[in-house]
Amino acid sequence: MSVLSVQQRVVPSYATGVVLVLCAGMFWSLMGLMVRLTDEATVWQILFYRSLALTTFLFGVIAYRSRGQVWQTLCAGGVPIIFGGYALMLAFSGSIAALKGTTIANAMFLFAIAPFLSAVLGRLILKEHVRPSTWIAMTLAMVGIAVMVVEALSMGQIMGNVAAILSALGFALFTIALRWRNNIDMFPALFLGALYTTLLSGAICWATGEGIAVSLNDGIMSTLMGIGLLGAGMLIFTFGSRSVPAAELALLSMTEVVLGPIWVWLLLGETVGPLTLIGGVILLIAIAGNALSGMRRIRPARAPEYDEICD
Repeated sequence: MSVLSVQQRVVPSYATGVVLVLCAGMFWSLMGLMVRLTDEATVWQILFYRSLALTTFLFGVIAYRSRGQVWQTLCAGGVPIIFGGYALMLAFSGSIAALKGTTIANAMFLFAIAPFLSAVLGRLILKEHVRPSTWIAMTLAMVGIAVMVVEALSMGQIMGNVAAILSALGFALFTIALRWRNNIDMFPALFLGALYTTLLSGAICWATGEGIAVSLNDGIMSTLMGIGLLGAGMLIFTFGSRSVPAAELALLSMTEVVLGPIWVWLLLGETVGPLTLIGGVILLIAIAGNALSGMRRIRPARAPEYDEICD
């Protein structure tokens, strides 16, 4: 039993849950725009301030929920929490590198392959069953990725695409860590992931001579990414997901992938190459088809890692 367990949990209505999950996706979709609005901060400087802000935010959340028993909460998770933290360090680092190294559309579309990578890893590591329709969807997704990579090669943005795929792999490994023990609480793992990333990015800034001195604008943008987008987005997603079936969560979370490129197009004029658009549409069809094929309304299948955040 987690030290964060409570006797009662507030569960929103289905309609409220849908709205909250959509809002969370909208929050996360702004990440690319915020990165574009930074001035001269490097990948590691942005990561340092974003992760520092997220670490502080999550420490407060865990302290509140555990009534000050932060250390006990972190220790209660054991090896899966530690492993999940390192997986998130890869995910967080890859995401910013991708958003800086390729178009927002490319990065967002490739982030969306995380569920497919999770399915493969779940099969290999946890021996979980993978539905035939998921294998078909993954094959279609690979076609979409291949189309996007062709354009990335021609534009010299292949490293940004690689970073996006590594980020998706990190999130997939994090999912495996959560499934490793079904009653695990995800917030300590998120805290460790943010803490590890803060330490890593700070060390790299020091070792490369970049330092951590950034403009006021870049510091504010990075801090808002950590608290306002990642932190607050996770809070409302966690609460909303209590009343929304897991398959529907996969569909609703596509808000992030769809809106991310739209923000930078509307506000900054960043366009999408034809192959990126075609590949992205193929990928979204694969994701939507996989989610629809597994959709059930029998009961709100709340994933254990999304429990208890707002208690």
